Amino acid sequence: MSSINNTIAGLELAQIGWVVPDIDAAVKFLASALGIAGFPQPQHIRAQDLSMTYYGKVIAGEWLTTQTYNGGAFIELIQPISGQSMFHDYLAKYPAGGTQHLAFRLPVSDFERVAGDLREQGYALISQVDHPIARMAFFDTYQTLGVATEIMGITPEGWSAIEQMQQPR
Repeated sequence: MSSINNTIAGLELAQIGWVVPDIDAAVKFLASALGIAGFPQPQHIRAQDLSMTYYGKVIAGEWLTTQTYNGGAFIELIQPISGQSMFHDYLAKYPAGGTQHLAFRLPVSDFERVAGDLREQGYALISQVDHPIARMAFFDTYQTLGVATEIMGITPEGWSAIEQMQQPR
């Protein structure tokens, strides 16, 4: 059996996911203090609309999210609003917020191999979503890495969307 190090070693770091109690304050801080700009208006997301699972079941969960590209990786901000999700869990445990997940991307054709390898290593699947631009699976790697690990299997349509999102705003 391989280790998580071997599993993610060949993958590209795509995104840093921060869960925050106030998305507007986080955007303002990142822009003014760190010069990280380009966050679009936050979007209201409902887990049910994405058929996003939480420990195997689609349940009510809502949050605001926005992301920007910052020279090598996307920075995603997530503010839980209502219901239940891994983002709500994180904010309940860490009320000030923080880095909740790191996302690694690969072609969708390799998604099952990598996700299966993490499951085989004993990492629990927290959440999963099949979206037209990517298949995404979040694994509980908190004890090993201090954050959750997201595996993003990017579809051909997804690579085009990523290219557009990387353009300066």
